[in-house]
Amino acid sequence: MIHNIKFRAFVYENESVDEISQAILNLLPEAEINVEEAEGLLEDRILILTGVVSKKRYTKTFFNKLLESADLDKLNNDLECKMDEKGNWFLRFDKTDALDEKLTILDKGDSIHLKIKIAAFPAKKQIAVDKVRKAISGCV
Repeated sequence: MIHNIKFRAFVYENESVDEISQAILNLLPEAEINVEEAEGLLEDRILILTGVVSKKRYTKTFFNKLLESADLDKLNNDLECKMDEKGNWFLRFDKTDALDEKLTILDKGDSIHLKIKIAAFPAKKQIAVDKVRKAISGCV
């Protein structure tokens, strides 16, 4: 159902790169994390953690965990506005909760960003939305 999951998280000077990396690994245990260094507006050092998980068994494990742990009503209600026209589903997870292995979905703020490419043919928003809705409704 998922082609791949791209992730990104920013690590600011007051945060631990090891803790944010662990938070990502709690969401996506098989992730290989790449680190880039950037500079903020106030010349502060920011690390950007990125990567892609594309093996089917790993994306399926993540999706099942999401369906078991997340607020399914929120997922369903926000689905239309968090899916783009190409079937990419954008979710954000609280960093602190992810460190504690909890999946808390956020709408804004400092978080772990996921871009989930839904396997839909043709790759259109409504087809992807329908596939995810069907999976969510199967869990309710």
